[in-house]
Amino acid sequence: YPMTLKNDKKSLEDSLELQIELVNKKIHSLENLKETLKNTSRLVKEDHVEWDKIITLLQLSKYDEEIIEQYRTSKNLNVRIHLHDRYSHNKTGWFHWLYSQIDFSHANRILEIGCGDGKLWENKTLDLRNREVFLSDASYGMIEEVKKKLGDDFSFMVFDCEQIPFKKDYFDIVIANHVLFYLKDLDLGLKEIERVLVKDGFLYCSTYGKDHMKEITELVKEFDPRIVLSRNCLYDQFGIENGEKILSSYFEDVHLVMYDDYLEVDDSEPLMDYIMSCHGNQNEILKNQLHQFKLFLDEKIMKQGSIRITKQAGLFICKK
Repeated sequence: YPMTLKNDKKSLEDSLELQIELVNKKIHSLENLKETLKNTSRLVKEDHVEWDKIITLLQLSKYDEEIIEQYRTSKNLNVRIHLHDRYSHNKTGWFHWLYSQIDFSHANRILEIGCGDGKLWENKTLDLRNREVFLSDASYGMIEEVKKKLGDDFSFMVFDCEQIPFKKDYFDIVIANHVLFYLKDLDLGLKEIERVLVKDGFLYCSTYGKDHMKEITELVKEFDPRIVLSRNCLYDQFGIENGEKILSSYFEDVHLVMYDDYLEVDDSEPLMDYIMSCHGNQNEILKNQLHQFKLFLDEKIMKQGSIRITKQAGLFICKK
């Protein structure tokens, strides 16, 4: 019981810290909105109605809600990365392994699509002199975070992969780490990547297989069959099983390198954090039975010593 209370206290502290940070983001966003309202009001009183200012105001109102969602997305990403960092059998680590697979030797112009929080580039030894490295994401929130983290050695941009704002034959390398399965129009996204790559340039794109983290889905279903952790099966959109066939329509040479790993989890708390960070209906279903769910996981761990979780991830290396 003392251990449970200690864990509950830590969970409460983490939850309160997150709420405080979300409120601060909201306050900052509302202050910007207030300033824009005041400026627009002044312009109207002076009979100087500038419609571009009105449009900016409307966009800020929409952005007010989006910034909170982007921040949550960033937090959820960190939760998922933490579980893998802490419990992966392969101590090389996904990001270090992925970086080691990329041949930078003849690459002067590099684009990463969906860079997230920039973890691929942390503490890496690539000489950036005479190189242009562009990190992009569809989320303003992510790009703001990664700018603070990585500084001035990189260029940062917000855009969707379906519309890459660069001319034809510009990049030597394009990197898409666990990104392509999120695209609304995968065909258009791959056409755009192929367009901006030079001849003999490379796309490095990673994805999952159908067995990736399958035990987590089995666990939540055993506890409550109504739980759906993800509304979409990402590997159906673009996965280990169908990736080569999809990519071969756009690239001359495609080969797959698998990452050998699994998780061995002996603590229910990070597992619960991971489950609650998913994009499904679990928060709604579990919110009134979190304690019971924790006991369910604790009992599994006590009986088995740990919970082994399959990882099935790999990297497609594609030559234009």
